[in-house]
Amino acid sequence: MPSVKLLKKEINNDIGFLIEEIYLWELSHPEGDLNKSEKLIDEAIQVFDDLMVKINAVKGEDKKKQFKAIESERKKLLTSLLKKSAAL
Repeated sequence: MPSVKLLKKEINNDIGFLIEEIYLWELSHPEGDLNKSEKLIDEAIQVFDDLMVKINAVKGEDKKKQFKAIESERKKLLTSLLKKSAAL
């Protein structure tokens, strides 16, 4: 991971892409359960906020280890969100 700026950008792009896909699903499935998709969007926004708070809270000697943990968590959470969006 080259930089904090890049990590933030990747998180922003990933969550933005997911939300865009959910909106497209809503448009193409007007008969679908929009409450589920809106809850998924809210969850994605919460994941984004939580990850940004964790990134901004990194301090101390072992920053590299902390950022690797955040990167790992990002991948895990994004995979979970993608599975939920595929189940819509």
